[in-house]
Amino acid sequence: MKTLRKAIGLSVLFVLLFLTACGGAAAPSATEAPARQDYEYEAPAATEAPAMEAPAYSPTMSATQAMGGASQPLAGASAPKSNNEPYDMFFEDYGVNPSIDTEDDNLSTFALDEDTGSDTVMRNYLNDGNLPPADSVRVEEYVNYFEQGYPTPSERQTFGVYVDGGPSPFTQSERYDMLRVGIQGYEVSEEERKDANLVFVIDVSGSMDMDNRLGLVKRSLELLVERLHSDDTVSIVVYGSEARVVLEPTRGSKQGRILDAIYSLEPEGSTNAEAGIRLGYKMAMQDFKSDGINRVILCSDGVANVGQTEADSILEEIRAHVQEGVLMTTIGFGMDNYNDTLMEQLANDGNGFYAYVDDIDEAERLFIDDLTSTLQTIALDAKVQVDFNSDVVMRYRLVGYENRAVADEDFRDNTVDAGEIGAGHTVTALYEIKLYPEAHGRIATVNMRWEDPDTHQVTEISKDFDTSDIAYDFRETDPYFQRAVVVAEYAEILKDSYWAEESSMDDVYDEAQRLSDDFHRDEVMDEFVELVRQARRLRD
Repeated sequence: MKTLRKAIGLSVLFVLLFLTACGGAAAPSATEAPARQDYEYEAPAATEAPAMEAPAYSPTMSATQAMGGASQPLAGASAPKSNNEPYDMFFEDYGVNPSIDTEDDNLSTFALDEDTGSDTVMRNYLNDGNLPPADSVRVEEYVNYFEQGYPTPSERQTFGVYVDGGPSPFTQSERYDMLRVGIQGYEVSEEERKDANLVFVIDVSGSMDMDNRLGLVKRSLELLVERLHSDDTVSIVVYGSEARVVLEPTRGSKQGRILDAIYSLEPEGSTNAEAGIRLGYKMAMQDFKSDGINRVILCSDGVANVGQTEADSILEEIRAHVQEGVLMTTIGFGMDNYNDTLMEQLANDGNGFYAYVDDIDEAERLFIDDLTSTLQTIALDAKVQVDFNSDVVMRYRLVGYENRAVADEDFRDNTVDAGEIGAGHTVTALYEIKLYPEAHGRIATVNMRWEDPDTHQVTEISKDFDTSDIAYDFRETDPYFQRAVVVAEYAEILKDSYWAEESSMDDVYDEAQRLSDDFHRDEVMDEFVELVRQARRLRD
């Protein structure tokens, strides 16, 4: 069984990126779960529609129609419900993970994911006075947006594995516990990070002609230029109807030349994303740093309506460049006619990560505060497998990671693609578990496996978690654990998850307000409380 994201990602890319005369993919419906017990989960299938000529774009057109797809609307691509609600936003519904009986399957395996784009998209919706579409919510990206408070391991150790747990405050009918599985990578100082070969592939098509799109791209890149090493190199490729090089590989010490190229960017033409990506990889190989960081960074709204190529061929090319050491990061900009699905899947296939920038503060977090971890990868094909003790754990549910599933038997298969982790990055997964009454002993063993990007050596580490380690009272647990649980419940409510039916946004708001005292002067926590307040008001 292949990973869920591979199964869906290929069809999504086939439809959306490279074929103007291609049919749209039918949106999979949300997974409906029965009572809190195990059931068999099947990945939602994508279908190919008959080929048809790409029509001219109009403001009332769905995202699918705008890219030459079928006329039926896809998930998230609908007309605005209010004057300021974004339109033609494309998201993919990956369903909701089931609760699984350990006697049927005691292993839970998934690829680690450090994307955060879904959380920032939500913030943009709420700040504009709208609830985010349920299909836009990827719970793990909400959780991983927040600091988790794990100790930082040494470079020799590479990763630390941390597990804690306690009762969920959101299940009323019976007790369920939450487990937080945390992976913390070692940090690399700004001075110690490797020199970088960065190629920015920038969408300058007409759809980017907005201050919160191309204008924000330019301001974001200005921030990055200030932090470049003198031996870093920067190239800039732009694409409208055609792709062209705006800046040949230029040393980081030539900041003026780089800034002039950034300031010169102007909107032009249609959207030939395929040509821009191909040229970007070509530039990356032209100045390849064998002992450094080589990365293509796509800045776009994800719209593609010009250019024809076989989906298989472009994916093979991306994977070939990954094997050569060039990774892809995608950074989304803008609302209205925005393709979240494409941006996330491109990053997944490019072995990079996906982020979304909605304002200059987020640009500062991404390009200044997290610059080193944004650029330097310390683990390839990182996977986690949690082995639950069927004598202690009755059932479990992985919260989120629906499109990052890995077959249990593929955990130790080094040819199976998984996730990448940057220096200093944290990845967290939450499990909802039901313990047998009066059971004692090992709850689970967490196994992590990854490949070193420099030596290509594969390493596996593990950590046990026992019933004696689980807290009795939720409010006695680590505040970071509490926040992760509250954030996950918030995301599940926005996602209209079956598993959040026993709670409400009022419950989440009360817990978030209470927790804010433990995160005194934490701007991110204060912002979260405000976002919950806005979501609660909009849901009334």
